[in-house]
Amino acid sequence: VQLQASGGGLVQAGESLRLSCAASGSIFTINGMGWYRQAPGKQRELVAAITSGGITNYAEPVKGRFTISRNNARTAVFLQMNSLKPEDTAVYYCNVVVDGINYWGKGTQVTVSS
Repeated sequence: VQLQASGGGLVQAGESLRLSCAASGSIFTINGMGWYRQAPGKQRELVAAITSGGITNYAEPVKGRFTISRNNARTAVFLQMNSLKPEDTAVYYCNVVVDGINYWGKGTQVTVSS
């Protein structure tokens, strides 16, 4: 399974970004898809996830600002990030669970200036 993330960048506080992640390879049974982030000096944390049934889950700091979605074929997952804050600055990783195994993309940098 290969994951290719894109959409990161440098924005000012209050602006928006949309992250995309395309999955390819042996992805016949995707159990879930999600986005994690890791800020300098901190552990990687869950940002948002969506189950195979379409149930979404968000970390408290991003509720109401971020929206996770996927395409119908379940080969891509997206993260719409609105009202970005400097504390959202991190490397964002997409994650896919296939047959119970976690796969990770390389990460895309999101930097929010104040």
